[in-house]
Amino acid sequence: MALLLREAIGDSLRRARVSQSRTLREVSNSARVSLGYLSEVERGRKEASSELLASICEALEVPLSTVLVEVSESMVDRSVTSEAASVGSPAIAKDTRVVIPAPSALAAA
Repeated sequence: MALLLREAIGDSLRRARVSQSRTLREVSNSARVSLGYLSEVERGRKEASSELLASICEALEVPLSTVLVEVSESMVDRSVTSEAASVGSPAIAKDTRVVIPAPSALAAA
């Protein structure tokens, strides 16, 4: 199952909040967002607007760009892992190169 963008954003926001030992209530008050809505965003149930994300990030004192980079990296990691799992092989980094040597002169004889 593919990871949805809203789920990845919610995971990132929750990790930031928990790492600061802050409650949903504290962050929702600072961000001026309802407690229930913030909870839904963190659980990936609601798709937050860019304005709402900016407000939550400001309340967490985490740049929105940092959250988006983390989300992007987690989605790439999950995509690579999912692709590898679907073919039953270990994950291979996208920048891995395969070199096939040219046939030797002895093999041609």
